[in-house]
Amino acid sequence: MKKIVLCTNVQRDGDFSFTGQVKAMLEEKGAHVAVCPVCGEHWRDPGFETLPLEQALPGADLLVTLGGDGTILRIAPQVMGYEVPLVGVNLGHTGFLTELDRSNAGLLLKAAAGDFTTVPRMMLDVEIRRGGERVFFDTALNDAVISGIVQNVHLTAMGDGSRILAFSGDGVIVSSPTGSTAYSMAAGGPLVEPDAEAIILTPVCAHMLAARSFVLGPERTVKVLPSDVSDGRRCVLSADGRGLIDLLDGDEVIVRKSAHRLLMADLGTKSFYETAFEKLGERA
Repeated sequence: MKKIVLCTNVQRDGDFSFTGQVKAMLEEKGAHVAVCPVCGEHWRDPGFETLPLEQALPGADLLVTLGGDGTILRIAPQVMGYEVPLVGVNLGHTGFLTELDRSNAGLLLKAAAGDFTTVPRMMLDVEIRRGGERVFFDTALNDAVISGIVQNVHLTAMGDGSRILAFSGDGVIVSSPTGSTAYSMAAGGPLVEPDAEAIILTPVCAHMLAARSFVLGPERTVKVLPSDVSDGRRCVLSADGRGLIDLLDGDEVIVRKSAHRLLMADLGTKSFYETAFEKLGERA
């Protein structure tokens, strides 16, 4: 019997009505289903048992998120080390990570039967070093963003000790291929196939004509150094949008390829190019 974990974003399916339908559909085919509410602290009683995600993950064969891309970003660090394939059902707005939506959620039966291709997604380890000591660490699926608040900031970006960029502007994005379709793309960065391995460095509103996006090899270590922060300019770091961490003058933000990865279950419904055109391209 396959064990399937449903991660319900309670902000998208607050009454668990859609979750209940998916749960019943999978159980009818003999699956053991665990429901884990995420992305909220309070929710209605769904009428069936729920579990914390960390309790449901051991032994799981498939992880299904019911929400949007943000749901996947939220739980990605929690599932590291389990090597459980994940497929997302989009209950929100535009999504690149979620392959399914309400209209074709029946394809979850195909996923439950193991009829999918497992595609690993590269992740990024993000840390802040202050005075030689690590004061912050996180792992991101999409990106690490170093940015100013209200005012522009002075940033220097290094790759393995060599200077890549030095400029004043709104900030810089260090993204994975998965994150290349998010903020990095909006800032003028390239689209990179999600199963590739690379680190994309994209300046945001740089006051410098020569400041362009760079695609670096996956083994590069990127270091971003903010300066002149102490004169009233506020500079912050955000990893996958999970809160803001204030940076101080002299801090080092270090981003490198993580040893962890997220496994996505690809059902073959659309290619990356078809998804990009559908979500971003002009419609005929």
